[in-house]
Amino acid sequence: MDPTTVPISPTELYELLGVVGGVIVSGVAGFLLVRRARAARQRMIDSVGEAPAPRLRERDREREPETPEPQPEDAEESGTAQAEAAPEPARPARPAARPREAAPPAPAPEAERPPAQVIPFPAPPAARKGAALLPGLQRTRGGFIARLGQIFAGKKQIDPAVVDEIEKVLLTADIGVRTSQKLLEEIRTSLSRSELADPDAVWAFLRRRATEMLSLPAPPVDYAAAKPFVLLIIGVNGSGKTTTIGKLAAKLSGDGKKVLLAAGDTFRAAAVEQLDVWANRTSTTLVRGKEGADPSSVIFDGVKRAATEGFDVCIADTAGRLHTKTDLMQELQKVRRVVGKASPGAPHETWLVIDSTSGQNAIAQAQIFTEAMAVSGIVLTKLDGTAKGGVILGIADQLKIPVRFIGIGEKVEDLRAFDPDEFVDALFEPPEHSNGGAAL
Repeated sequence: MDPTTVPISPTELYELLGVVGGVIVSGVAGFLLVRRARAARQRMIDSVGEAPAPRLRERDREREPETPEPQPEDAEESGTAQAEAAPEPARPARPAARPREAAPPAPAPEAERPPAQVIPFPAPPAARKGAALLPGLQRTRGGFIARLGQIFAGKKQIDPAVVDEIEKVLLTADIGVRTSQKLLEEIRTSLSRSELADPDAVWAFLRRRATEMLSLPAPPVDYAAAKPFVLLIIGVNGSGKTTTIGKLAAKLSGDGKKVLLAAGDTFRAAAVEQLDVWANRTSTTLVRGKEGADPSSVIFDGVKRAATEGFDVCIADTAGRLHTKTDLMQELQKVRRVVGKASPGAPHETWLVIDSTSGQNAIAQAQIFTEAMAVSGIVLTKLDGTAKGGVILGIADQLKIPVRFIGIGEKVEDLRAFDPDEFVDALFEPPEHSNGGAAL
């Protein structure tokens, strides 16, 4: 045996044949696939390439009148003998050429065509009161209001079992136990027996009482009552204080007022940076201190500068306070005293910003803040992201503090001045009485 020859076992031979066969089969399959793809592409090219030919010939026919046919005079010059030999009746073929001579005139140039008629869109219908709040209150409307609507839907009269269902809905709603019990007791005592059996009457009573609870006596804010008009914003961390201040600054600047922002939330660096962004966006002035500086001193400097340089409004941010921390609430009272020293009579308004997603906890927050500070207004934020917006009824009923603004979105215009009638109209929208109840 040749020493250079290496014997191949049957197993290795089979593996080698399998590899070679796989390569051959793959090559043949690839060749067939490529051939089929080329044939399909050629058919597509052929089908696409044949279509334009008729259109080109039709276009050529339209341009044919530009090369007129030989006139009778030309025919006489080319063959006088044939014209003399042809009998007289052989001339009727000429009338067939008249339609070509009387071809329609070429279309007028684009400049000479009359302009296309513009059909105006129909004028939008007059907006119903509360319609602007509908999208932002969609989730709130899906809370206890929707549950009440489901109780009333399809019923022509209310029996004691339905009254029990109403009680359960009110007691588990975010309006608070105290306000819920008050509403239920008023339903039982204020409505007659016949009205109590009528779902429409009960529904109308709830709408009316909600409007009355929210319609607290509160004159509109007069920013021209003092110069500078000092507005102090308080609230817990994450309630939306800084964003609310930025949106207020944008609104006031849009009204032509000269606004100064005092960044008193020195314990949270992100708050100062966020307020700086809003100041640049709204072309307002920002007074800030070093990180960790005394909030009272920063706000004092801000109010003093606003008074010296003739600003119309000074909005002061404060550090987010946990309503359960007594020492922090005492420091907030210190801020109020310092503001009074910087400008006698200030702050002229103190607004508490409440996150509506906190539900009944918002009522507890509001109670503690109002005990420590003279809160003159409520700003309820994030109504567009929660079904707990009914808490606004509990706050207004128990604390008797007017709601100044509500937040129903991220845009500046989504911070809306609060209108009780508009709010209730959107909250209870739409009461359909066709089925004997309110369907939401």
